[in-house]
Amino acid sequence: MKKRKILFLGETYRADAITWINGLQEFGDFEIISWELKTPSRGKLHRIMRLLEYIFAPFQTNKLIQLHQPDMVIAERTTSYGFLAALCNVKLTAIAQQGKTDLWPENSISYPLKKIIQNYAFKKATLIHAWGPIMAHSMERAKVDMSKVLVLPKGIDLSQFNNHNHAPPTKISAIVTRSLLPVYCHDVILKAFGLLKQQGIAFSLTIIGDGTQLDFLKNLAQELDIQDNVHFTGRIQYTDLPQLLQNSNFYISMPLTEGVSASLFEAMASHCYPIVTDIEGNQSWIQHKINGQLIPANNHHALAEAILWAFENPNHRQEAIIYNRNFIEQHANYKINMKIIASKYHELIDAAQVH
Repeated sequence: MKKRKILFLGETYRADAITWINGLQEFGDFEIISWELKTPSRGKLHRIMRLLEYIFAPFQTNKLIQLHQPDMVIAERTTSYGFLAALCNVKLTAIAQQGKTDLWPENSISYPLKKIIQNYAFKKATLIHAWGPIMAHSMERAKVDMSKVLVLPKGIDLSQFNNHNHAPPTKISAIVTRSLLPVYCHDVILKAFGLLKQQGIAFSLTIIGDGTQLDFLKNLAQELDIQDNVHFTGRIQYTDLPQLLQNSNFYISMPLTEGVSASLFEAMASHCYPIVTDIEGNQSWIQHKINGQLIPANNHHALAEAILWAFENPNHRQEAIIYNRNFIEQHANYKINMKIIASKYHELIDAAQVH
């Protein structure tokens, strides 16, 4: 039987992309060819160079298509790579909305152009992935043909993020696993822990990842006199993440916008109690003071109070982490969800070849 080929357009170093690709190889026996923009987007000059690279990208991707003859093209985001997928000389395309709308920031001068590009990608796509309800709702508002939409998270590998936690229950051991970018508001988290330090509360805070805010955040930790309690790991291997989560009992994430957060799923699977921003993307998974807490954006006082309340209510935390592990096993199991996605791709390819 001929091995099916897929061209993946997106940043292959990202954990979401790795999960997607690995799942298709493991459960669909697909051969994956990939292409991504090479120029980083940091700095004005790099952004100009990246735009030029993007303009010429269709020539590169269609060369790859001529060489490898993929059965299908899949792409991260419904703008950038999704638009490239729409321009490819391949009959079948699947695009995935990564954020709440993928049209971010909403006040940017490029917003109207991004919307036009996204609408074109939606119309051309054979299949559209909504990794969660928040994305499906935004697609409905954008008048997308919902018969093309598959609402299902990729899930996480529960054999890696297993049902264990080693954090001492008598101390706050918090972890943050989001990129060090302004949208994730790590400064709010540091200020909240600064308040806890003033109250004499013992804690450790592990901040994983890299990004433009690293130096600013390290300086802020110094100013708040919590530098001895905070550990910045920098970028780590994804295989090292499960152990770090299992050594933590609180997961904190304060983004201003959210799609479907694999980071949140990983923490829920690892028995970390989640405290996250009260925004639509998190409301799909967290019920306030049922299986975690929802905190107003940019409010470090409310965050500090929530951490302290949860720490002083261990029975609530215990019930929440058991609920969360069961929820992830039922709704975000990579081995179940990626089999469904891989089967859907095979179904589409087989149907296209019949016609």
